[in-house]
Amino acid sequence: MSRSLSTGLQWLLSTIGMARPAPAAGGPMTRDAARQLVKWYLQSQGAGITEGLNEQGLGGMMNGEGQYAFEHIESPPSLKASALIYRFREPPKPGIIEGFRQQQEEGTDTGGGSVDFESGSGSLFLSRTYTVMPDGREFARDLDRLGKASIVWGKDVLDRVAHKVFGT
Repeated sequence: MSRSLSTGLQWLLSTIGMARPAPAAGGPMTRDAARQLVKWYLQSQGAGITEGLNEQGLGGMMNGEGQYAFEHIESPPSLKASALIYRFREPPKPGIIEGFRQQQEEGTDTGGGSVDFESGSGSLFLSRTYTVMPDGREFARDLDRLGKASIVWGKDVLDRVAHKVFGT
């Protein structure tokens, strides 16, 4: 089932009282708010029973070709939602991360996110940060766009950047 169909179905079921509605929009992105939002989103995507975020404020999921990570940040209170572009097995060669950032600056569609390299995990993401609780349907649309863009970045943009940096 496609993500948009699944999200639409979740919304329809919640409006007739057969599924849990999204948390109310507005208000600060406390850890509990972030946990409830991620929990609702994961369940709307078919995840079943989940707490959304673990004790460390982290969560994640696979959805089709997309892989998502969620992290609650304490100060300032926010939720970072990320879609994986690529996981490096070794530290990236000089110029690679800069090449991805240049693609963003040149206007390559990021799905509303920004290039985000996590050196600890060697993972390159497109990420968005929420400081205020978004509307659930808006959040689902945002993640759908972010996920679609990350797949393009993991295929087409990765090839362009490698060609520019290495001349291959």
